[in-house]
Formats: sequence, C-alpha cells, structure tokens
Amino acid sequence: MRILTFLFVFGCGFYTIAQSTASGNVSTFVIEAPQLHTQKKIWVYVPENYAQTTRRFPVIYMHDAQNLFDKTTSYAGEWKVDETLNRCNAAVIVVGIEHGGERRIDELTPYTNEKYKGGGGELYLDFIVKTLKPHIDSVYRTRPGRRHTAVMGSSLGGLLSFYAMMKYPGVFGLAGVFSPSFWFSDAIYALVENADRLPDVKLYMATGEKEGASMVDGHKKMAALLLKKGLKKKRIKSVIATGKEHNETFWSEAFPEAYQWLME
Repeated sequence: MRILTFLFVFGCGFYTIAQSTASGNVSTFVIEAPQLHTQKKIWVYVPENYAQTTRRFPVIYMHDAQNLFDKTTSYAGEWKVDETLNRCNAAVIVVGIEHGGERRIDELTPYTNEKYKGGGGELYLDFIVKTLKPHIDSVYRTRPGRRHTAVMGSSLGGLLSFYAMMKYPGVFGLAGVFSPSFWFSDAIYALVENADRLPDVKLYMATGEKEGASMVDGHKKMAALLLKKGLKKKRIKSVIATGKEHNETFWSEAFPEAYQWLME
C-alpha cells in the first residue's frame, strides 16, 4: 500500500478557542521565501536554559512544523518535539518549517510522479540552505557546521530529508528519515546507485511494520543499497518498528531515539 499524507484545512466555527500546547520556549516568525515566491512561517525551539548561557547549539531542521509542537495546528496529532526535548534537557535548537498546504507535495518532492506530480523540492531546499539557515545562524547561537546540522522529516518529508542529505552533505551531516516515501520515484535509488562516493553522513531511518509492503520494502532496499555503496554500518541505524503505522504517533515515539542516536 502506497501512503501519501495529505493535509487539508477545514474552516469550522467554534465558541471556544483551542489552547496551544506548544511550550514556552517555542516561538514563531515569518520569513520571505523568494525561491518559492511566498512567505514561510517558521517555528523555533530553543533549550529551556538558552537565555542563561552563552553556549552554541546544534540545529535540527524539520518539515511540517504544524505537526511538531502544537496539537491545535496539527493534522492528526503532534510529535511533541518540545516536550520530549525539555524532558531530557536537550542541548539543541529545532527549526520547523511549515508546509505549504496544497503546495506540500510539490515542496517536499525532489522528483515528479506521474500521478501526484510534484518535483519542487530543489527550490524548497534552496530556500532552507540559502535563505533560512543563514538567518537562523545570524540570529541564534548555533553550531553551523555540517556535523552539528541535521534534517528530519516523515513521509514525503522523509523522502526530502534523505535527498537533502545526499545533495547537500556539506550542509547536513545528520539526517532523521521517518517512513520515507521512496516509492514516489525510483530516481531516489538511482541517486545513491550512481554516486561515485557516498557522503560521510549519519543516518537514522525508521519505518513502521504496518505501513504496507511498498514502504517496508523500499526502506529495506535503500538500507541495503547504502551499505553496498560503502556507508559504514556504524553510520546508519535502520529500524522496522514492530506494529507501528504511518502516523504522528509512531513518529513522536521514534523521535527521541533518533535524536539521541544522531546527536550522541
């Protein structure tokens, strides 16, 4: 079963306003995205002791920010990234990029698909690399080098995070890839197969056992291909999670392990 996460927004009238579940150390801002001819709302998590220290922190760039921190803005539950990191006193900054609604498929896919189209992922990454990251590095106390910069996402966001790791290894030395939609285009396998040399990256990749054959088989195929092409076993953690499905519940449960393994 091929899985594609569509996010729709329905307008409904309520007599009460839903209470945000985002932690106090999560803030937002809007930035111009000239590559995408739009503006992007950005969510930023900083450590709870950020204001009491002068140290610099690694950064994780994550897609689909609406689903990361706040139940009231999520489609089907939140990842609880802020609560998870606060519990373990994590020394990291997380930058969440909101998806573009009906443009989500285009933004998060580096290739086209006959049925779903897409293919605008290169421009989206160009925005992150050339516009957003320089801004974050200038405003926040970051450790800007590749070994301290991660990219993470799920579903199509997992596909694009993997692609970002391969195409921009000088920027992203770490990647958290959850339920990657490798089925979207076989070109993602060709990208790895045709590489003269794989970048020196650290990759966490997880897919739920109950996500369907195409998802699980695609995950296993990519993991085997990476090892065949020379990625060291100690640089990849590949997980097929027993009983887990394609949803935020699984990704929120997998996130702590991904964070700890990538940042250790």
